[in-house]
Amino acid sequence: MDKQSKIILISGPTASGKSNFAVKIAKKINGEIINADSMQVYKKLKILTARPNKEEQKKIKHHMYGFVDLNKKFSTGQWLNITIEKIKEIKQRKKIPILVGGTGLYFQSLIDGLVKIPKIPIKFRNRVRLTQKKVGQEKFYKKLLKIDPMSKDKFDPNDTQRTIRAFEIKSFTKISMYEWMNRTKSEFKQDEFLKLYIDFKREDLIKRISLRSIKMMNEGAVKEVKNFIKLKIKKDLSVNRVIGIDELTQHLGKKINLDQAQELISIKTRQYAKRQATWARSKMTSWEKINPIKIAGYIRKLKKSSLKLDQLT
Repeated sequence: MDKQSKIILISGPTASGKSNFAVKIAKKINGEIINADSMQVYKKLKILTARPNKEEQKKIKHHMYGFVDLNKKFSTGQWLNITIEKIKEIKQRKKIPILVGGTGLYFQSLIDGLVKIPKIPIKFRNRVRLTQKKVGQEKFYKKLLKIDPMSKDKFDPNDTQRTIRAFEIKSFTKISMYEWMNRTKSEFKQDEFLKLYIDFKREDLIKRISLRSIKMMNEGAVKEVKNFIKLKIKKDLSVNRVIGIDELTQHLGKKINLDQAQELISIKTRQYAKRQATWARSKMTSWEKINPIKIAGYIRKLKKSSLKLDQLT
């Protein structure tokens, strides 16, 4: 397959150096970078979300960073729709799209497509939740299997969220959630994707996370959170999940000192990295694992290959 048809995907745990790796690759193969991180889409929070800096963005064209208002909801579906158009635009310019980020669901939606289930009225959804609450999870799961046998063995029977979702979809649409999934297709062919996952040893990643939390403090993370607090963003919005907002809010409220806040940020970031690694082990089995020590080798390989991306796989 010729190089112009490729779409490069770069993932890995937080603080693994994905953005820097993407910039280096983009320079060698005439690429443009698209954000695949659900927190880096938001405006203003440059430091806490570790968004690529101005210098990196000057070297290579970056897309979909810091463009969503903090008080707006932004879904995987919205990301996917914009991303598909960006990929097509980049290809039309005879350049190579390079998607980089740590949000597994974004990559999954691009590779496999996103399930397009009809919108279910909130009143209907509330009735389903009320039923689950009344009968309890065990009986409710059995009720699900009666109306939707396809759900059997697809998830943990104690997973209330998935049970409720599967039940409301089958009840409202008369079609199993898993049949909807089977009907779902990607906009792109599977062999268009070159999937690379930066795989750090746990102890090395912990050190990198600690250093990055210190760097964030030095770059002005406290001021960034001060400004965020002034905006009085609704608590139910996803942006509140950005690591560091809660911890530095506690510090600004004099509940903890700055060192404690920094340590809590490091701990929470390590926990997040662990969740990302768990996702990768179960959902990214076809991705090529890259040893960080060999990243420089990948760059040299690109240069020697005369930009033939097929030689990377």
